[in-house]
Amino acid sequence: MSRARVPLLLAAGLLLTGCAHPSTGSADDDLGRPVTLKFWHGWSEKKEVAAIDASIARFEKLHPLIKVEATGNVPDSTVNQALRAGGGNAPDVVSSFTTNNVGQYCSTGMWVDLDPFLAKSGLDKSRIFPAPLVRYSAHQGRQCALPLLADAYGLYYNKDAFEKAGIARPPRTMSEFEDAAVRLTQRTKDGSYRQLGFMPDFRLYQNSPDRFFAQWGPRYFDGEGKAMLAREPAAKQFFSFHRELVSALGGYTQLETFRTTFGDEMSSQNAFLTGKLAMHLDGEWRGLMLDEAKPGFRWGTAPLPVPDDRAGTYGRGYLTGTVVGIAHSSRHQNAAWELVKFLTTDTDQVVAFANAIHNVPSTNAALASPKLDRDPAFRTFLDIASHPDSTGMPPSVNGGQYITALQDFGYAVEAGKVRDLDKGLRALDRQIDDDNLQSAN
Repeated sequence: MSRARVPLLLAAGLLLTGCAHPSTGSADDDLGRPVTLKFWHGWSEKKEVAAIDASIARFEKLHPLIKVEATGNVPDSTVNQALRAGGGNAPDVVSSFTTNNVGQYCSTGMWVDLDPFLAKSGLDKSRIFPAPLVRYSAHQGRQCALPLLADAYGLYYNKDAFEKAGIARPPRTMSEFEDAAVRLTQRTKDGSYRQLGFMPDFRLYQNSPDRFFAQWGPRYFDGEGKAMLAREPAAKQFFSFHRELVSALGGYTQLETFRTTFGDEMSSQNAFLTGKLAMHLDGEWRGLMLDEAKPGFRWGTAPLPVPDDRAGTYGRGYLTGTVVGIAHSSRHQNAAWELVKFLTTDTDQVVAFANAIHNVPSTNAALASPKLDRDPAFRTFLDIASHPDSTGMPPSVNGGQYITALQDFGYAVEAGKVRDLDKGLRALDRQIDDDNLQSAN
């Protein structure tokens, strides 16, 4: 979504423990009677709010007995507080930008299991939605959410800089990527950067380590839910490559110094927009912002490169997005399902909403629709979303806390504070398992 990075965890109060007992609603409501649904969502920008309001208007036209009262700019913490309290002020339909928290929504029962509703409607989720989106909207067999548009991450690159450096196409493997990043880097007479081929530092904008790590197709947990990064060869390979890239581009200290000169991610001083970066990891929304900003160079998009020994997976990428569900405390769950079903499975609706806010549609039919905007830059992200090897983060009972732990580990690695990766990854696994155990108790 066209927004800055959403915090992985907001506060300790957001963590819902396994002993939570939400107010019980019902699916006994009669669809032949008038009803008003409360729908809470996170969109706040004028264009996005207008798009969701238009979606609701289309729904109400199809369902004249169901009125929807929408409230925007609602964070997960507020939703969770309302659902714990229950009662008439709680929402019926809820959405979240934070797929990392799906494990909590499902395991606590705060969001209703949607599989019975899907079955009742004769809908096969495995046919409707791309597989990675089904995975990140469920937890331990409980489909308590459905995807509502997606974000795909890829590579933005400066075509003029590529031409000047004699690079014919975007890199497809990590060795090509490192070579291009070095060749694209330009320095001033005093040795400082004029243009950096790529900023590898994990603190930059969307550079959270889980997003680049997705190119290795890692496994975070084993079949018993235990963290397995120390047993996952991809983890050591990823962090080893990252350290090598940091060194090749001048070292952590010099890179961090340069990063402090960058402007805000969503401003006109974004480092890629101002030409300080020749390659940049970002989501599909960046293309619309570049179009509006009209930078002084030609730019293009491509999938992020993949490890050399996984060249056949090129085209893959990291996926996340908005999820929507029904509050367990809602006493209008049949009507709520009609809204959720319309927003997430109606092809024309999904396409219209995706076009309006320039996000990736979240159904297979919408991805193939001729009504979908298909400019070349956006097409890259549609292809990433459709790629069989693309992946999102696996839901966990402690929400995104394990991703926060991974980020902190990544910061330590790039700063040279982790000398022994094997030892460090074992400690990271123990931390993740301890956090999960505490959340489950």
